[in-house]
Amino acid sequence: MKKVQKTPMRKCVVTGEVFNKKDLIRVVRTPLGSVIVDETGKANGRGAYIKKDLEVLSKAKKTKVLEKHLEVKIDEKVYDTLERVIKEYLDEGQTA
Repeated sequence: MKKVQKTPMRKCVVTGEVFNKKDLIRVVRTPLGSVIVDETGKANGRGAYIKKDLEVLSKAKKTKVLEKHLEVKIDEKVYDTLERVIKEYLDEGQTA
């Protein structure tokens, strides 16, 4: 009998929806206190997941929900990186 693997599910900190881990972006506060966008999903540190949607990113920026979850001020460059990653994801979805 073939063993069925569980798909890792994570919750978007903005919408509260549960998605497959691959459909979310992980934002990490590293042990040194800097904030990075973790495209591998394996970076060391405290993580928060956000849906790959520009409206959700806008809401996250407005409500500062990522700052609350990661307990650190988030630089504008992190939001710019998130926007780029989301746009790349959306572009891939349209061509696939």
